[in-house]
Parts: sequence; structure tokens; C-alpha cells
Amino acid sequence: MKKFFYNISSGNPGALFMPCFTSFLDGICKILPAALIFDVLNTIYLSFANPETPLNTTRLWTVCAILIGWMMIQYLASGFAYSKTFTAAYDASANGRTALAEHLRKLSLGFLGSRDPGDLTTMMLGDYATVETTISHYLPQLVSAAAFPVIAFIALVFINWQMAAAMFVALPFSLLIVWLSTGLQLRLGKNHVQAKVDSASRLQEYLLGMREIKSHNLSGERFQRIQEAFARLMRESIRLEGIIGPVMMVAIAIMRAGLTLMIFAGTFLLVGGELTLPVFLVFLLLGTRVFEPMTMVLVNYAEIRYSVLSAERIMQIRQEKPLPGEKDAPAGNSIEFEQVTFAYENTDVLKNVSFSISPKSITALVGPSGSGKSTITRLIARFWDVQGGRVLIDGRDIKNIDPEKLLTRISMVFQDVYLFKDTILNNIKVGKMNASREEIEWAAKQACCHDFIMKLPQGYDTPVGEGGCTLSGGEKQRVSIARALLKDAPIVLLDEATASLDPENETQVQRAINALVSNKTVVIIAHRLKTIRGADKIIVLEDGKVVELGGHEELLAKQGLYNRMCSLQQQSAGWSMKAS
Repeated sequence: MKKFFYNISSGNPGALFMPCFTSFLDGICKILPAALIFDVLNTIYLSFANPETPLNTTRLWTVCAILIGWMMIQYLASGFAYSKTFTAAYDASANGRTALAEHLRKLSLGFLGSRDPGDLTTMMLGDYATVETTISHYLPQLVSAAAFPVIAFIALVFINWQMAAAMFVALPFSLLIVWLSTGLQLRLGKNHVQAKVDSASRLQEYLLGMREIKSHNLSGERFQRIQEAFARLMRESIRLEGIIGPVMMVAIAIMRAGLTLMIFAGTFLLVGGELTLPVFLVFLLLGTRVFEPMTMVLVNYAEIRYSVLSAERIMQIRQEKPLPGEKDAPAGNSIEFEQVTFAYENTDVLKNVSFSISPKSITALVGPSGSGKSTITRLIARFWDVQGGRVLIDGRDIKNIDPEKLLTRISMVFQDVYLFKDTILNNIKVGKMNASREEIEWAAKQACCHDFIMKLPQGYDTPVGEGGCTLSGGEKQRVSIARALLKDAPIVLLDEATASLDPENETQVQRAINALVSNKTVVIIAHRLKTIRGADKIIVLEDGKVVELGGHEELLAKQGLYNRMCSLQQQSAGWSMKAS
């Protein structure tokens, strides 16, 4: 139970104290009217059982007045419990989602890349919705179901122990059935969660891949993966409800059989003169009230168990450790790789790579696809930690530097530019959140994107679609360079930003890059070798190893891989398409 409260509250069980306490008080408030009604019935019964004893109308009016007053107290208590419970539920959901998003930002890209694409989306939306419902609805029921039987049994034993025993004699057997079904519910729940995650992933894949689906004529009825995912989700949903539902119905029937046994026992005792009619009636009244919250818990028990799985999934992510590091960032801008080895899962990417980059110099990374160029830039930014060797900035191992502090020293411009669904101004402002409008416009002018921005309907306040879909590739590249200019970090990482652009956009972007890299330590991934002839150092990679290192002319003279790559690009420059 302790683990349940810890997980369902996202590690803050203290936040559940008030909703649990108010729900308990609300339950107590609902029991007292039964005692008052018992007193009324008993007073009336005594006047009829003893004709010489007059009806105590004063007592009746007093009890009725107390009952009316108590109903007001009960109303206020219910409203207070409702407010506290739903406030806690909404806080747990809203704050939990925000905290999870913030925590994900601090985790390595290696961890995020290992998760199924629909997994985190399902967790952020679906799992937290389940947790919210549990706190707002099922938790009060659980508190009432746990408290009522204990309180009622203790109270009723003093009135008539035979009737109390008859009422609760079937309860242990009902709880035994629920306990025995826990393993089955857990297995079915996990299968359903996995089916839900898989269907979310396939739907996301379907929507993101719509261009390819249309271009290759993969119509909806022929796109089997999404159909199979939703068919599996349907089967698991039916299985979860179809198997667990009847089990819970049996447990409820056995539990409520105690009410039937109590009626038989009460009738027998009433006929034998061992029980008075008012006592019998109060047992009937309390019996229905006691079993009501327990019945609701058993009806929703599968949902409660399901919420436990959702809470555990959330806590597994929340307990993932962010990349460690000290708070201060390095002062200098030199970069050094010492015998660095790195692998994605079981695939080796870098093997004993060593090189050094001087401050305020331009270093180009070249090599065939898959040689490790992009991995090097991402290791400099500490998107992942190396498995062997060290990456040093200003002579300090970046494993000892807080990732967020490290990134204040680095600007990145990659081919796969992502713009948020917001205005162009706010997208540029990502580089410096407290930047003034004048600073933003300056960065845009330096990045050669001010002119096209001013031609848009609302200028800098023009919204762009998700991912920047309303802008061309060259326009997005220049906006990303404006971000980097605004950030003004001393280290710049460039993944050939002009590789897929037309000549006009390439010229504009190249001008923007020249403005960006002025007086900076620059690491550029080069695909078009003509763009890096003036680099201070060229590092040639092949199969995850440094095979050549030097200046342009020096590498050409070696007649190695760099020379062959330059020759191939010169040959391809004269290639043209001809009809056969």
C-alpha cells in the first residue's frame, strides 16, 4: 500500500494526506445519521412496546433538529472533501506532467532514443489521465472501503455480535478471490499497456509518414501495421474487461452474501426474542451503507490495478538519473578527444579516436556516411557519454560538467532544423529567451533572414507550422543560424547546413554561417569538400577511426582517402542526366 501511494503521487505521498483525510471524515459524517435514525426508531418502538410509556416527542424533535443540522455539516464536509480531492488530482496531473517534461529534458538522448516513439506520448497523456482519475475518484472510494468495514464492525459488535459476525463472515472469502486474481490482472494490464503504446507509436508513424504513404500509394486499407496495432489493442481491451469483470462480479456477490446471511440471522434472532426490531432495522440500514463503497472499489478494482501500472511506468522514468556534472562551465574553448570509444547499443561507432582542436579555429570533419562525424559533434555537446576515453573542453572532462552549463558554451546548427509551432520571433528567441526585439532583428539580419521575414503577412509575428512546415528548407536553416547568433556561444557545431539547398539559398546560408563563425571555435561536418578548403584542420574519418589529419593541401599530397573523395566530387560535378 505504501508503494501504491508513493507511485500514484509521483513520489510525493504527502500530497495525498489531505484528500485521504477529508474522504475519511466525509465517510464518518455519513455514518452518524444512521445512529440518529436508530435513536428515532428505538424511541418510537419503546412507546409502542410499552403502552404505559408515552411517546417522547421532545427527544424526537431534538434528534430531528440534530439530524437536520448534521445534514448541513455533512454537506459542507462533502464539499470540502470534494474540493481537496479534485485539487490534489489536478495538481498531481498538471505538476506531474510538467515535472516529467523537465526531467526528460535532463536525460541523455541515448535514453530517449531507446524508448518507443509512442511510449512517452502515451505516458504524458494517457498514464497521467489514469492517475488523475484514480486520485479524484478511486482513492476516496478506497479510503472509504478500507475504513467503513473496520469502524462499522467495531460499532456493531457492541450492539449485537451475532449480527455483526453474520454481516462480515463472507468478506474474507471475497478478498481472497481478489488477491488470487492479482497476478492475472497484472499480466493482462501489462499486455494492454503495451498494446496501447504500440498503437500510439503506429499512429504517430502513420501521420509522420503520410507523405511517403501517399507517394507510394499505401492507402489506409493497405497500411497493415496500424491496422494490426489497433486490432491488438481491441483484443487486449476485451480480454482485460472480459476476464477480470466476471471475477470481480463473483467477489462482489460473495461479499454481499453477508447481507443475506445477516437478514437470515436477524430474522432467527428476532423470532427468538433475542433481537429488537430497531436493532434489526439499523443493521439493515448500515449493511447497505457499509457494502456500498466496498462494492464500488471491487467494480473499479481493475481500473485501480491498471492505474498502479501507469504510476509505475511514470516513476520508472522519474527515477532515471540525469547526466551528472558540476555546476560551473569551462572558461576556455579548446576541445580534445583522448582515445574515445563509443557505441549505439551494440554497434561500434567510434574506436579509439584522438585529436585536438585549438580555440578560435575551424576544424572540418569529413568521411563516408556512417564514419562517425555526427556522433563526434553530439559527444562534444554531451548528448551521450562516451564508453571509453575522454572528451575534454578547456582541459576538463565533460563528464564532470553539468550538461546545461556545458550547452551555454555551445551553439549548434544541424541539417534537420526543427521550428516550434510559434511565431518566427519566438523561434529565434530560443537562442536567448530574454533577448530584446532589437537583438532578435540584429541576429536575423546577420543570418540573412530579415528580408524574407518582413515579406511575411505579420512579419516577425507570423506563426510557422509545427516543425516550421510553412517555411522552405533554406529559410528554416537561416532562422536556426539566427538562433545561434543570438546565443553567441564561443563553440559552434555545424552539420553541413548547405548540403541539401539550392544554389540561391546556399549562398544566403553560407553568408549567415560566415557571420556566425567569426572569432569562434568551429567544428563543421563537411559533405561538400570545396566549402572547407580554408579550414585550419581537416579530420578524415573512416569506419569510426581517424585515418588522416591535416590541412587541405597536405591531405591532397598524401594521396589517401581525402584525395579520393575530392576526386570523386570533382567527377560528379560534371555529371548530367541524358535520355537513352
